[in-house]
Amino acid sequence: MLRFAANLSLMYTEHAFMERFAAAARDGFAAVECQFPYEHGRPAELAALLADAGQQLVLLNAPAGDWAGGERGLAALPGREDEFRRGFLEQALPYAAALGCPRIHLLSGIAPPGAEAARLRETLLANLDWAARQAPAGLALLIEPINGRDMPGYFLQRQAEAHAIVEALGRPNLQVQMDLYHCQITEGDVAAKLRRYLPTGRVGHLQIAAVPDRGEPDAQGELNYPWLFALLDGELGWEGFIGCEYRPRGASTSAGLGWLAPWR
Repeated sequence: MLRFAANLSLMYTEHAFMERFAAAARDGFAAVECQFPYEHGRPAELAALLADAGQQLVLLNAPAGDWAGGERGLAALPGREDEFRRGFLEQALPYAAALGCPRIHLLSGIAPPGAEAARLRETLLANLDWAARQAPAGLALLIEPINGRDMPGYFLQRQAEAHAIVEALGRPNLQVQMDLYHCQITEGDVAAKLRRYLPTGRVGHLQIAAVPDRGEPDAQGELNYPWLFALLDGELGWEGFIGCEYRPRGASTSAGLGWLAPWR
């Protein structure tokens, strides 16, 4: 049976952030994910909310620079190594430990104007290798290809490149976060890519949203999610979590959960 995690950064935004855990629990979500928990509360406060809701936090993002100013990660940016490493050691690791979160997404970032791709890739590999050596046992680090329409200039956009990086470094705790929304926009052929990459063991987390509107993962738009869920649950035997990183189309997140009914 597939396991879904509500993304509390995009879902349940009709509630204050600290109320979203309970709202998701009422809808049957035993797992949640969050982009940046640091801005919402201290680890002990968030841990208490998870405990009260009987939930597991399955994914968080490492600090990504000046998000409000347009930055989208630091891992591939030359000259920002110290900031990347401080954020990982001083925020991401302590929050993951306190919240029992087994996965941290390390965002590559937007390529600076005129930057050489080879230098960006070299920086990314060096930072990922360093982070993989700092991470405690049982903690997975993820990199995610993100489409250039939503994040123009994002350095890592294609599945093959992400897998090549993970394979080149050969760190068992470094994996790929495969977001089917981003994959469809950038490359398409989602089912073939699932069949290709899931058996490698390099995919550590899946995320979903409709294309093109990033709404509920149903049969609307370019992706037939009921068919993809059957593929994941049957032929591919996916046992990891699936993060619901979508923006509900209506004012109520709960009202749009009809797609989840077969999997409750």
